[in-house]
Parts: sequence; structure tokens; C-alpha cells
Amino acid sequence: MQKVAIIEGGYSHEKIISLKSAETVFQNIDKKKYDPVKVRIDEEGWFSYDNGEKIEINRNDFSYNNIKFDIAFIVIHGTPGEDGKLQAYFDMLNIPYTTCSHLAATVTFNKFVCNQYLKTFGIKVADAVLIRKNEKVNSSEIIEKVGLPCFVKPNDGGSSFGITKVKNEDDLEKAIELALEHGTQAIVESFMSGREVTNGIYKNKKGIVSLPITEIVTENDFFDFDAKYEGESNEITPAGLPTEITKKVKSVTKKIYEILDLKGIARADYIIQGEEPYLIEINTVPGMSGESLIPQMAEYEGISLMQLFNEVQEVATMR
Repeated sequence: MQKVAIIEGGYSHEKIISLKSAETVFQNIDKKKYDPVKVRIDEEGWFSYDNGEKIEINRNDFSYNNIKFDIAFIVIHGTPGEDGKLQAYFDMLNIPYTTCSHLAATVTFNKFVCNQYLKTFGIKVADAVLIRKNEKVNSSEIIEKVGLPCFVKPNDGGSSFGITKVKNEDDLEKAIELALEHGTQAIVESFMSGREVTNGIYKNKKGIVSLPITEIVTENDFFDFDAKYEGESNEITPAGLPTEITKKVKSVTKKIYEILDLKGIARADYIIQGEEPYLIEINTVPGMSGESLIPQMAEYEGISLMQLFNEVQEVATMR
């Protein structure tokens, strides 16, 4: 039986979501095939939680009590699980893991770089400006490029922490300051009016599997933290899109997955403008909590979480 490290925690505000996601994985993993142990990585250190016992991880070989892991199931949203750091570490130790590669994780975690890269392949994205810490902000120049209203968000964060919808130029600097509290860079993007949808995707031994599209309907200004995790949104699976647009969204998601050479479960978020999907961002370690979208998509498709996690782990060990 393979020993699986379900890796939770992280060093960002997304830790609270990671702990919920890890619990979902732990409860639904196939215990006839896998022996799961939670491993928490945070400011306190690296610790395994096995049968109620907390044991420090030996980072030289990622073991505890001389017990080694066969596979790492990464469920850290944000750093170090979604930005490539853990992936590079496991590559050095030759331990398979359930997400995309170190390079793909590094690229996708930087929203600005990722979207500009995908734009060269014909993927439609919003106009955007990148702001670095301690960089002088020229509000009028930024607004001239992206217009009003616009969105300001951390370039390397998730779960909608630090995002502001800016309607007046006077509010831009404050919004950038907030975004920089949650990331090392801020991104200012044009506001796109349209239906917001998201599409899950993963790979099994037979190839790429597209999950149903979910539409996000919220009374909030945007799909913020409260809309995501506090029930302040209506998530419709499958989205009631025309057939052609549904095909187009799934086609774009598959194209992105292939361009970036992704593995594991991913989710691409879009705004539909007219009949065209505009990419907001790609998530390579999407949430798995009870409020998260991937479990909802899988349930509609008749894919149990046990089956989903089995298939992802099978591909991971084929590396």
C-alpha cells in the first residue's frame, strides 16, 4: 500500500482553505490503495499527523520516524504548494506529486506572466498593468491603459484575498496597497462585463478529462472570498451556456492545459464577452473543500472524489 502525504497549510492567507481541502482529500482517498497521512507545512515547521501523533518531518528525505512517502498529494493553495517550490523539492527527492511541474507552477502562479504568455497563443485575456512593490504608481497612466472600473489584485495570490474593484481613480493607490499586502506584486486589469464561468480539467491514464462548466452568479461586486466560501453566490453546474460557447470554453481550457503541459487537477476561470471566453486565471491547485467548485463539477459528471483522486495519483506515479 502506497504511503501518501496529503500536504496542507502554507505560508499565505489561503491556509484556511488548504486545511479544508486537505480534509476532503483525506476523507475521500481510497484507503484500500493508499495509506494517507496529513503533513502540515506552515510557519511552525513541517509536521506529520499520524494517528493523532505530531511528528517533525525530516526535510532531507521527506520522512518521519524513518517512514518515507511514496507520493505527495499537494493541497497547499499559494506558496509553497502552488508556486513551484514544493514541486522542485520533490523533483530533487524523486518523489512523485499530484500537481503540474515546477516550471508550470512557477509560470501559472504569476498571473501577469502566465496570461501574457498565453496571449501569444491566441488566448484572450484582459488588458493589464503590473505593479511591483516600492514602484511609483502613476494612476492616470494606468487608468488610461485599463480604463474604469478596473480590478486590482495580488499577482501571486488566490482565494480572492486582496482584490478590489476600483471605480474611481482616487481609489487606485489604496487598492494597490491592499493587493501588495497579499502578494509581492499587484496586477491592475480591465473590467470585463459578462457571464463568469469556470471549467475544471484533469488528466487520467486515458488522457485529458474536461469537467462540466460552472457559472458563478453573485450579488457581490465580484466573486470575492465571501461569495466563494460564505455562500454569497449561486453556482450553477452545468452552466446554461449555448452549446457552441460551451464547446469553445472547454476547447480553450484544454488548449491552455496542453500549452502549459499541466498535470493534476486544474481550473480555468473566464468572463464570457459576446461569444468569446476571456481568461481570468488558471488555478493549478484548486480548492477541494465542501464549498469548492471542482467537487461540484465532479459530482455532476458522476465522478466520485475517490475516483478523481485515484486517477490523479495514478498519473502522478507515471512520471
